[in-house]
Amino acid sequence: MPSSGAGAQRGGARGLLERGSTPAEKIPRVARDDGDETGSSPQPGWHLWLDLDPRPGALNMAIDQALLERAGRLGERRLRLYRWQPHCLSFGRHERALRRYDRDRIAAMGLDTVRRPSGGRAVWHAEELTYAVAVPAAELPGVRAAYLEIHRMLLNALQSLGIDADMAPECRVPGLDAGACFATPVGGEIVVRGRKVVGSAQVREGGGLLQHGSILLRDDQAVVRAVTRGGAPPDGSAPLEQVIGAALPAADLAEAIAAAAAERWGGGWTREGADSALLAEARRHDARFSSADWTWRA
Repeated sequence: MPSSGAGAQRGGARGLLERGSTPAEKIPRVARDDGDETGSSPQPGWHLWLDLDPRPGALNMAIDQALLERAGRLGERRLRLYRWQPHCLSFGRHERALRRYDRDRIAAMGLDTVRRPSGGRAVWHAEELTYAVAVPAAELPGVRAAYLEIHRMLLNALQSLGIDADMAPECRVPGLDAGACFATPVGGEIVVRGRKVVGSAQVREGGGLLQHGSILLRDDQAVVRAVTRGGAPPDGSAPLEQVIGAALPAADLAEAIAAAAAERWGGGWTREGADSALLAEARRHDARFSSADWTWRA
């Protein structure tokens, strides 16, 4: 799934995340790849959803699809942090899953599967925290710039917890047949001691941008290797618990990400629960993401 330097510090970040809306204010412009700012007009506020009661993979992807559509149609800006139950193997939108992964072995292991609306390669979602950022696409022009800006925010969050995280140096981006999303870090991805801890993917559609990704807490990506046909590259992932030598609760990481996003991107933030209108839209997509025809399409 698609990160580096810290953004300018803005005071009162944690206060912005108190329940309810903050007073309306101008949101600082989004940083360019070089750390400068871009954009010229005030932007609407942000919706923060700490959706930490785990959901099935198909519903998680249906919700993210609804976030994407609302960003394009309504101009909404949302940060969602969520988990998965049952644990699930997700494929990238354009990945040749039937050719690359052993469907019979996956069935024998009883693994849940889903195909994401975004690109990238396979990810095993287990003991992790997943983030989703949905904004109007025009706010983050350029696939690479958006990828890096969102990863910088995540990097700030990890560093705020005392984690010695960094950005991977630039290198050739592997193709879709190169194995799991976490197999090899590429430029802009977040690493700790050279091991990849965040994997992200992005999609732009209907005027909206969705980037979502997994932050490994306790599990690596060995499951992807176990179901890959033929030889699979080594697993380049490392769960945070392994690399920092201590457990990191998902709720603590979610709060750090929420604070880092408010601090980096500014603006008024509303911390909210499940949005009934959004969930109703997601239910319209659930059949698609639950479908084996979609998950295993050629």
